[in-house]
Amino acid sequence: MSKITRAHIANLQNNGVVAYPTSTLPGLGCLPNKQALDNLYKLKNRPQNQPVSLGVATIQQAESLVDVPDFAKLLLDNFPLGSITLILDAVNTLDARLGGDRVAVRVLADKTAIELVTKIGPITATSANHSGVEPLHNVRDAADVLGLNEESIVDGDCPGGNPSTILSLVKDEENTHGYTVSIMREGVVPTNDVNTWLRSLT
Repeated sequence: MSKITRAHIANLQNNGVVAYPTSTLPGLGCLPNKQALDNLYKLKNRPQNQPVSLGVATIQQAESLVDVPDFAKLLLDNFPLGSITLILDAVNTLDARLGGDRVAVRVLADKTAIELVTKIGPITATSANHSGVEPLHNVRDAADVLGLNEESIVDGDCPGGNPSTILSLVKDEENTHGYTVSIMREGVVPTNDVNTWLRSLT
């Protein structure tokens, strides 16, 4: 039975936020528009100059928002689902709180999260906590701390552990695979594993 209700979808469509499970920590999702992001940032007490990433069901779902080169697809195929967040060029400049011209995208691995973004489209994939506060592993517990109501909670437990590793891809014609890859945050995929894979391409 699906954990996603009509109330969850309606809440998101009305620029609300929803706490949901991911393969690491509970996520806090809203649609990528100004009013919804206003609500998200107010709830998290997050500084406006700290962008959030977007969660998608497949990298193809992100193609309306970001330029997804074949190299990005190859990279994602070589690491566990949900373990990598990619910073890519936006198709059109987005809200600065999504990164503006450079947007972070994570292909989600949790089945419930995938179902949610399949139904509603890309949503934010920031952690469900107040900024600077240690995140909890249970979605409902995290939602209670944030004061969310029932239509804002998609139940689930998360395994915790390290967050996704964030990689920035920048076009570089002098590079053998056409892109410079910079590790912006080491997470569940160690830096050494990324570098080993990159060396295997040359």
